[in-house]
Amino acid sequence: MKDVSTIQLNKDVVEQLKKAKEYPRQTYNELLEKMSKIFVALKERNQYDEFLHKIQQEKMKELWDNKKDEAWENA
Repeated sequence: MKDVSTIQLNKDVVEQLKKAKEYPRQTYNELLEKMSKIFVALKERNQYDEFLHKIQQEKMKELWDNKKDEAWENA
């Protein structure tokens, strides 16, 4: 048998979990496992997006902050 632990949840969290079930017989364990995998994947994706954003900031600054563009603004 797998190792099992007991956690305490507020009743409102249990109600939210009931609403989140994909089918009536889905266990909370299955639901929480799926939710945690999705959360981790989104977190990793967000880190990747932040990395790209930092790289893009440098290039955008280079493209927008130059004397040639400023000369056109005053023409």
